[in-house]
Amino acid sequence: MEAPLFDQWRARSPHYDDSHEAVCDTVRAFVAKEITPNVDKWEAAGELPRDLHRKAAEAGIIGLNYPEEFGGTGNAFTLFHSLVQTEELARPGAGGICASLMTHGIGLPPILAMGSPELQRRIAPAVLAGEKLICLGITEPGGGSDVAQLRTKAERKGASYIVNGEKTYITTGMRADYITLAVRTGGPGFGGISLLLVELDRPGVTRTPLAKMGWHASDTATIHFDNVEVPAENLIGPENGGFAGIMRNFNGERLGMSQQAVAFARICYEDALDWARQRETFGKPLITNQVIRHKLADMVRRIQASQAWIDHCAWTVLNGCAFPGDFALLKVQATQTMEFCAREACQILGGASFMRGGRVERIYREVRVMAIGGGSEEIMFDLASRQYRF
Repeated sequence: MEAPLFDQWRARSPHYDDSHEAVCDTVRAFVAKEITPNVDKWEAAGELPRDLHRKAAEAGIIGLNYPEEFGGTGNAFTLFHSLVQTEELARPGAGGICASLMTHGIGLPPILAMGSPELQRRIAPAVLAGEKLICLGITEPGGGSDVAQLRTKAERKGASYIVNGEKTYITTGMRADYITLAVRTGGPGFGGISLLLVELDRPGVTRTPLAKMGWHASDTATIHFDNVEVPAENLIGPENGGFAGIMRNFNGERLGMSQQAVAFARICYEDALDWARQRETFGKPLITNQVIRHKLADMVRRIQASQAWIDHCAWTVLNGCAFPGDFALLKVQATQTMEFCAREACQILGGASFMRGGRVERIYREVRVMAIGGGSEEIMFDLASRQYRF
């Protein structure tokens, strides 16, 4: 039988070579040993064990494409290696594991891009070693994707900031040691926003766990800040200059989510194809029905088109010509591809897709968090329309 779709597409792309296959092999072996056998247990527990982060760091997964001086791999790899890693981590079909294991991918970059050298040295090495966990706090109960309206305040008082407010839908929020927190330090709108590193064991911090439709293996929280005193040296970048850091972060987050969504779409295709070949109805294999073959062909069409756009956007990042509007529309494209493939896989699998424990069932429950998290379709379309100036 031909190689699965997970392996076919890279061999036909100019962006991937043997070094990417080496990353694939390493991550795939780690996933097979450390993650896949434990998916159901961690889904039931509602969180990952902390030692998984340390094991992932030892395998080179946590530090891929991070500075060598802080324990990362340095310049030996590129963004395309990260895309391969993202896809391989998605193979178990459990988005909560990917999200919670790799939360440093959204929490740490603002510190490395804008933080002081002292803050970087204090935070990054332990995070990249898997010893400490960091999350990102943007969304608020009343704000959603409207970053400019955030209300969590940080008032300067001597050598400290006093933080009051709350953040919600925070991935890894129950276990994280640190949070990269968006706060209001100035006036209304984008210009009054700053980023602040907050240690989550400080007095005044409380956390409430959130139950979810999907991502069951990922701990998600609402985090409350009640007169939390934070040293001024924990400021990330200039005061009232945090919005630029948030926007810079979003392109990477959306590219990663797009690759993850397309990986989940591939899983749906692979499981549906395997089922259609094995399942017999009315005395013949399900795959012999033209309508089933057309469903599978339509899944491949959308997957391949989405992957081509992901690769193009990654290329623009590496060549200094990335356009935020493209990343916004890419996320819509990729998550709609995931949604379509999850639905069609359920139709092909029939009742089997409704049973707990299968990859397609988990992915179907996680469609909405992928479509909404990181910016809903409506927000993405509006952002793109403004970027394209129409």
